[in-house]
Amino acid sequence: MASSHEPAPSGAVTSAAPRANKPKRPPASKASKQAPAARPAQRSSHRPKPLILDSSCWLEFFADSPRADLYAAALDDIEAVVVPLIVLYEVAKKLHREAGEEVATTALALMQQAQLVPLDAPLALEAAVNGLPLADSLIYATARRHGAELWTQDAHFDGLPGVRFFPKEKGLG
Repeated sequence: MASSHEPAPSGAVTSAAPRANKPKRPPASKASKQAPAARPAQRSSHRPKPLILDSSCWLEFFADSPRADLYAAALDDIEAVVVPLIVLYEVAKKLHREAGEEVATTALALMQQAQLVPLDAPLALEAAVNGLPLADSLIYATARRHGAELWTQDAHFDGLPGVRFFPKEKGLG
């Protein structure tokens, strides 16, 4: 696996999460992750469709897994990304547990540059009727409310309107 990727950049937080502060797509991605205001002219006249990355996609990206490049381009315009707070929670919990506080803090700083969406009563009621498990129902309801495309690796989303499903390849975690 590691041989198919370039070595971790010299400013990487750890080998467990090199993308937390240094993407493979310099210089545009580096600018969007470290100083989003440096590219205002690109956003002036057109508003891209909002996008939600499911927790599994964020975790693949931050781990710089073989699938990370699938999600990297979506993060070039972080202001078009919508992050349900349940996704922020899931990613924070896993990164703190498996990669440590420093990695988690750096990664979560990127996520917080996106549009964070809190849970409210109407969203909870929308989520209650879509038939998905709790966290996934909140993520999907958030995507529907914001007109966002939901990118996910979770098979139970496959075939739902507004979902781009990335099937996990066998043998890749």
